[in-house]
Amino acid sequence: METAVLNSTTVKKSNFKSEEYFINMGPQHPATHGVLRLLLTIDGEIIKKVEPDLGYIHRSIEKMSESNSYQQIVHLTDRLDYLSSHINNEAVCLCVENALELEVPERVKVIRTILGELTRIASHTLWWGVMGMDVGALTTYFYGFRDREMINDIFEETCGARLTMNYNIPGGLMQDIHPNFVKRVKEFIPHFRSKLPEYDRLLTGNIIFQKRTKGVGVLSREDAINFGASGPVARASGYSCDVRKYHPYSALDKVNFTEALDTAGDSFARYKVRIAEMWESLNIIEQLIDNIPEGDFKVATNAVIKLPKGDFYQKVETARGEFGVYIISTGNKNPYRVKFRSPGLSNLSLLNHIAVGGKIGDLVATMATIDIVVPDIDR
Repeated sequence: METAVLNSTTVKKSNFKSEEYFINMGPQHPATHGVLRLLLTIDGEIIKKVEPDLGYIHRSIEKMSESNSYQQIVHLTDRLDYLSSHINNEAVCLCVENALELEVPERVKVIRTILGELTRIASHTLWWGVMGMDVGALTTYFYGFRDREMINDIFEETCGARLTMNYNIPGGLMQDIHPNFVKRVKEFIPHFRSKLPEYDRLLTGNIIFQKRTKGVGVLSREDAINFGASGPVARASGYSCDVRKYHPYSALDKVNFTEALDTAGDSFARYKVRIAEMWESLNIIEQLIDNIPEGDFKVATNAVIKLPKGDFYQKVETARGEFGVYIISTGNKNPYRVKFRSPGLSNLSLLNHIAVGGKIGDLVATMATIDIVVPDIDR
C-alpha cells in the first residue's frame, strides 16, 4: 500500500488559499439576546463584515403612540427596553409634565429615583449573569439572578409586576409605595454590597475571562461620539456622557455619585464600567432611602391630558444609555408625532466597526458588553 508524502514542494505547488463565505448568527441564537440576525462575512474564523438584520420583533410602537393618550403611551415604553421599564416610563412622564409645567411632589421625585437605580442594578445583574454564560461561565447566571430576584420581589410588591412595570404616571405614581418598601430596600443594600465582591472573585479576576475580553472590540472615544454611543459603551471609551450628571432629573440633583469611566474602550472596560455603576447606584439609593419626604404621591391632573402646541423632548439615563422622548403636539389629547431615541440602536450600529478583524468568539464577547435588548432597537 503506497503512502503519499506531503513535502514542502507539494504544499507550494498546491497553492492553498482561503475563501470568504457567509453565515447567519441568529435570529434565534443565544448570543444575540433575542430575535436579531447577524449576517457575517468571514474568512476562516476572521470576521470581515457584520450586518445586523432587524425587523423580527417590530411592533410600530412609535406609530401606535400617535393614536393613544399620553397616559397610554407610558405603558408602551416598558415594552421597549423591558429591563429599564421604570426609567422609560419616567421619561414619558417627565416629558409630559415639563410640557404642562407641572411640578410633581418631592416624594414622587425621590421614589422615582430610587426605583430607577434599583432598575439599573437589576438590569446589570442580569447582564452580568448572561455575560459570563456567553463566554462559558455558567455559574454567573445563577449568582446574578439570585440578587436580581430580591429587586424583582420589591417591584412586584410595589406595582404588581416583575418585568414590564407600570408605576409612573404623568403627575406622579399610580399609588403610594408599599409599607414594606423602605425596609426591603434597606435589607437589599448591605446584601448586595456583600455580594459584589463575589462577582469580582468569580469573573472579573478570572484570567480566562480577561483573555476573552481585554483588547477585544476596541472602541475609541472619537468613534464612540461619532456613532452616537451612550451609556456604559461610551463611558468605557472615556466619553463622559451620563445624563444623570449633565441633565439631572427627579431627585438626582440631590445626591452625590461618581460617573463610571474607563479609557481602554475594549470589552473588559465596558464590563468594569457596569460593575462600577452598580456600586454607585447603591450609593444613590442609600442617600435617599431614609429621606423620602412625606406628602402626596401624585398631583391632580385632568382625565384627558392635552399638551400645548409645540415640540417637547426629555432624556434620561437607562441601564444602556440615553433614552429620549420627542413629542410633537398640536394641542389634542394624543400627540401628532412621537419619536423614541433608544440607546440600543446607536450602540448596535458600531458593532461592525469594532468586530471586523476579530474572531467569531470575540464577536460573542463584544455583543455581550454592548448589552443590547432587541425590542429597544426594533421598535
